Amino acid sequence: MDLTDALKAVVMGAVEGLTEFLPVSSTGHLIAISALIGFMRDPADEAFRKMFSIVIQFGAILAILVVFRERVWRVVSTFHRDPASRSFVAKLAVGFIPVGIIGLLTNRFVQDHLMNTGTVAAMLVIGGVVILLVERRQAKRSDPPVHDDAMNLPWGIAIAVGCCQCFSILLPGASRSAATILGGVLLGLSRKAAAEFSFFLAIPTMLAASTYSLLKHPGGFDDPRMPLLAIGFVTTFVVAWAVVAWLLRFLASHSFVIFGWYRIVAGLILLGLLVAGVVGWKE
Repeated sequence: MDLTDALKAVVMGAVEGLTEFLPVSSTGHLIAISALIGFMRDPADEAFRKMFSIVIQFGAILAILVVFRERVWRVVSTFHRDPASRSFVAKLAVGFIPVGIIGLLTNRFVQDHLMNTGTVAAMLVIGGVVILLVERRQAKRSDPPVHDDAMNLPWGIAIAVGCCQCFSILLPGASRSAATILGGVLLGLSRKAAAEFSFFLAIPTMLAASTYSLLKHPGGFDDPRMPLLAIGFVTTFVVAWAVVAWLLRFLASHSFVIFGWYRIVAGLILLGLLVAGVVGWKE
């Protein structure tokens, strides 16, 4: 295994772990960083690159399960006898249905026409502006959030937050985390509750998306560079674990404003890289 490739796998795994659950779009960051460090840029590497992106997402899923291991275990262990546990799982399932349907119906169109660097850069900037507008609105409100328990939300809100995920499917760069967290905040959730429900909802959503991609692109496991998959997986898991734990503490006393400004700057940088030819239109 080439040491340079191993270091690049660490970088890509770290980027996925850092950005998957923050409202900043992991897609945009992976496009930019992949181009800058030259990770698997040869067309012959396409199958392995897709496999790598799938595997590191599983690392992010595992991080969520570990961070919330006590609550996950409580739900799993009491599912057969506790109506509250069954209700929570059912709400996650119903929340996943909209994005599952939209994803199946629009995947080909999005991949062919919207999955490009220009769209991602634009959505980074637009998403940043939306975050700033939402936070300005929240700052003017004097009433406290209606819901502060991510595991006990009304059915209507669980479904509505699930519908918010569709923006991330239809608009690459919108960010699944940003769409669900901001949607939750606008629906009356505290920032912490919105983030937690977004993380829980990520489990079925990312698991389904990764499994679907794995079935569509089964090649790559016979590649001699298999150790890179393990490196990327472990790096993503460790970094995502740290990021999620940090974000939950951060949201106890901070807003999302910093992420709004960050998205705007990141989007403009990605657009600059596109104009300069450092990244291509289709990455």
